[in-house]
Amino acid sequence: QVQLVESGGGWVQPGGSLRLSCAASGVTLEYLTIAWFRQPPGKGREGVSYISGRDSWTHYVASVKGRFSISRDNAKNKVYLQMNSLKPEDTAVYYCALRGSAWPSLREPDYSTWGQGTQVTVSS
Repeated sequence: QVQLVESGGGWVQPGGSLRLSCAASGVTLEYLTIAWFRQPPGKGREGVSYISGRDSWTHYVASVKGRFSISRDNAKNKVYLQMNSLKPEDTAVYYCALRGSAWPSLREPDYSTWGQGTQVTVSS
């Protein structure tokens, strides 16, 4: 059974940093694309970033480019999202999601396995 478990969320002041982790079981992440999505309060879910399988291409939406960084630790079978210079508009539930292929995508329908989410709150 494939499972994803996020951790690392919490409260942080504007300008602060957090690192989210996504631990996988039942699957090897190295060859598959994994992404981070987020759902702000009262809004729909949006893609934030992905790291593709094998070649590890990365992509970020414009609103987080230069502030967030996605990475994968194949030995630990985990993916991370380092979030710096956080803004109040980054407040959301963050989800990691797994695609059943190495092809890059930030389309929600392309992802079949989702974690339970972790709350990130940025406020003063």
